Amino acid sequence: MNSKIQLKYPLVFVHGMYGWGENEGINKYIPYWGATSGSIAEYLRGKGCTCYEASVGPASSAWDRACELYAQLTGTWVDYGKAHSAQRGHKQFGRKYDKPMIENWSAENKIHLIGHSFGGTTIRMLAHLLTHGAPEEVEASGNNVSPLFKGGKGDWVHSITAICSPLNGTSAHDTVERYNLKSFLRYSTYLYTGILGRTPLNGRLVDFHLEQFGLTNTPGEKDSESFRDAVKRIDVSDDHVEYDMSPEGSKLINDRIKISPQIFYFSYPYNSVRETKSGKTHLPSYTKFIFLSMTSALMTKDMKRHADEGENFEKFYNDGLVDTFSATHPHTEPYVLWEDVTDIRPGHWHVMPITQGDHGTAIGLFESREVTTKFYDYITSVLSRAEASVISEKPHIPHN
Repeated sequence: MNSKIQLKYPLVFVHGMYGWGENEGINKYIPYWGATSGSIAEYLRGKGCTCYEASVGPASSAWDRACELYAQLTGTWVDYGKAHSAQRGHKQFGRKYDKPMIENWSAENKIHLIGHSFGGTTIRMLAHLLTHGAPEEVEASGNNVSPLFKGGKGDWVHSITAICSPLNGTSAHDTVERYNLKSFLRYSTYLYTGILGRTPLNGRLVDFHLEQFGLTNTPGEKDSESFRDAVKRIDVSDDHVEYDMSPEGSKLINDRIKISPQIFYFSYPYNSVRETKSGKTHLPSYTKFIFLSMTSALMTKDMKRHADEGENFEKFYNDGLVDTFSATHPHTEPYVLWEDVTDIRPGHWHVMPITQGDHGTAIGLFESREVTTKFYDYITSVLSRAEASVISEKPHIPHN
């Protein structure tokens, strides 16, 4: 029985690293949200939900992606911030969106933000800027500053849902460095992006959103710079996903981001690793994608311990790209384990039980339609509870 889902506010899905949005041509062949199991957005729309699938820079930083997401939601010009752009060495303005994704978005017409992988980091950054703003941007631009950087809009977002998100970075970055793959992967990305992003396919088949660095054309325009100059500019910058996923970059993000007291936070960690009876070997037994089996095995090898003493999380658990413990909650922010929840409250993370599966399982990659839709039915049921949540008088103190 296809029962309807009762949600007051729309769902906005934000893809992860190297992902894509609904309006990109590739999504017709393989939807990011649903992958081989079929479109999740269409499934949820059929159950009465209003859904949107955003498109942001697949290789861009959390800051740049948050600015792009805000411009899409509001139908405005992408403003990366005068101070930020000067410091990071790229243009201040990107493309212009003529029509808002969300009509009359406001405190009365809130949204639910759902992010997979680096999409979770992106929506955290957006929520922070909406709530707390960016004082350095106000100082740099004065009256011409983007409304995003003024803050005071935390109540425009009802909830944040982070799925398999590197909330504290990922040891996969260390694995790439250990096997001397960093330069190869970086320049392969530049080459692929720089070539395809200068053709009419940019914005149609895929959308790289790197016009601020001059590496790609703004869709519909021919305004990219010389490939050599653009690569030089982005190569000396730390304004990209690779740095933000590193231990240093993720620490800077967490040092900056403050949790929003008005917003409900939820995290869904996954684990692909099984411990053998001896306890000495950890195998990627819960993966369905051979690539993630390999990366999971590499990550478990000589992995640093991420779990604090006393926490009920195994140190070798990962989903093939993100450490399970990293996907539970930011180390700097309060949380409560879902099994300990007495009532759903804003201002801290609700950490869901660990699910067996890999990084792609959570978005339906090589997973059955039934399992995938059941997972998103559960997410929407939790969000429905959050919408109806009434704060009880009983004090509820999360972990710090």
